[in-house]
Parts: sequence; C-alpha cells; structure tokens
Amino acid sequence: MAGVSAPLLGLQKKSLREQALAALRTAITSGELEPGRHLVETELSEMLQISRGTLREALRQLEQEGLLSAGPRGRLSVRHLDEKEIRDIYAVRAALESLAARTLCELPDRQHVIGSLRSAIDAMKAAEKAGLQERVESDLEFHRTLCRLTKNETLLHTWESLEGSIRMSIMFAGLEKGVRNMSVDRHHDIVAAIETGDASLARKTIREHMDTAAANLVA
Repeated sequence: MAGVSAPLLGLQKKSLREQALAALRTAITSGELEPGRHLVETELSEMLQISRGTLREALRQLEQEGLLSAGPRGRLSVRHLDEKEIRDIYAVRAALESLAARTLCELPDRQHVIGSLRSAIDAMKAAEKAGLQERVESDLEFHRTLCRLTKNETLLHTWESLEGSIRMSIMFAGLEKGVRNMSVDRHHDIVAAIETGDASLARKTIREHMDTAAANLVA
C-alpha cells in the first residue's frame, strides 16, 4: 500500500486481531458459542470478515485464556467446565485475592483503598436493577479493583488471566446461582475485614467467600 509505513500496517493488523478476539470472547462467555461447540475456521473467518491467519492468532489467545480446548487433531471447541474445574478456579481465586487482601491490610493508610472498594460496591448495588450482564461486570470489577489496588502487576495480570474462566463458570451455573454470589452484603464483609488491618481475618473472609461461591455454582 503506497504511502503507508510498515509500523502502521502492523498496528492495523493488530487492531483487527484484537477486534476479532473481543468478539469471540464475548460470544463464548455469553453463551452465543455454547460449551462443547466445535469451531470451524472457514465459518468464523467469513462471519468476522478476517483472514484465517488472523483468526488463528485470536483462537490461540483464547485457548491460552482457557476458553477453548483442543481435541483430536488439534480441533478447537468451546471449553466445557465441570464441577472440579470450577472448584479449582475458585481455589486459585481465593489464593490470589487472599494475597491481595493481606497486601492491603499491610498498608499504613488504607482509607483510599477502603473508599475505592466501597465505590465498587456502590456500583454493584446500582447494577442490581440492571440485567445479568451488568451485575456480572460490576461483581468482577470489585474483585479486579481489590487486586489492582495492591499495585502488584503480576497479581493483577494473573487474576485477569482467570477472568474468562470465571465468566464461563457463571454461565455454566445459570442465572439464579450466579446472582446468589453477587450479594452486596458478602462483599461488604470483605471490605470490613480489610479495614480492620487484620490480615488473618481478611484472608479467612476471602477464602470463605470463594468457597461459598464455588459451592453455589456447582450445587
């Protein structure tokens, strides 16, 4: 293409890949592409109007995120979570968020942290009148904020790598069970524990939160 530099072409390609990645991720976590469904490259590339090479890059990323699984001959399908996988996901969440809670408890001045977490809970409260998608997003944002406030980028990145699997676990369980885990009061308990500065109490509260959440989803 005359007059266009190589770096700009690279950015253009990356943008297209990211758009395809976002569209596929949303289709999977919303259930539009249901668990167990085999993915046909020709069908998806035509639907998204992208090359098969760009599509494969996006699919590899989704496989790394745990949203897709490879079967015989490397054929990809939408991952289907079983009860053990859901419990494993929430056990890892408990470990990560317990570390986040302990880190926040160790801050000499926690008031700005407590304020941010309470604002996230206010957003959850406001989302109660909205649809399931908004409630899921506000719930995830609370927990993402918990990790972000530690300023530990590795912790945050690791938590975010689980986000797709967390969404799928909620989809697996269904509306009623998923909403049960989004209780505002249960999240207030986490903030109250962190506010005390008692790291043991905060870790215990997080672990109980995650154990209960996993039990609700697989009940």
